[in-house]
Amino acid sequence: MLNEPIADGRLAKGEQRKRELIEATLRVVARDGVSGVSHRTVAREAGLPATAAAYHFQGIEDLLTAALTQCMDEDAERMRVLAAEPGGDALPKFAALLARVAAEPGHLLAEYELYLLAAREPRLRESTDRWMSALADFARRHTDDPVRVEMLVGLVDGLLLQGLLRDEPPTADRFEAILRTALTS
Repeated sequence: MLNEPIADGRLAKGEQRKRELIEATLRVVARDGVSGVSHRTVAREAGLPATAAAYHFQGIEDLLTAALTQCMDEDAERMRVLAAEPGGDALPKFAALLARVAAEPGHLLAEYELYLLAAREPRLRESTDRWMSALADFARRHTDDPVRVEMLVGLVDGLLLQGLLRDEPPTADRFEAILRTALTS
């Protein structure tokens, strides 16, 4: 019994370190791309000992997978929360969320670099599928047309990617106009 709190403390500290390393991985990917990720660069970015990343993640693939999974799970959860809001029109809130995301190009770029890894690595698609399913669930709240649902899923990714290519990302008003046009007849 006396050892139990110590074990819990160690587990909590280990989980905190993993989160710090994942956040550092996202910063490295945003700055240097996926090819810039190594255990050493991630540990340095996190301000941790050089061995920390290798201790918590067996290989670079594990680290990149954890970063992608965290991003996709957080994005999917935000969509689930929006889709579950009672009554009213959630499109303005979704548009505002997209505008906030587009306004942080470093983080968004890191997410898409990791997202594209799933195109090469089918084992990574479980987390990207959760994101796309959450988008589809949100769309179904506004339309029962399966083509419009599929269109919205692709449209959101396209809009965010195009936002990375512009000096000024789309505003919430612009996102809302596009979403409303896509989802209504």
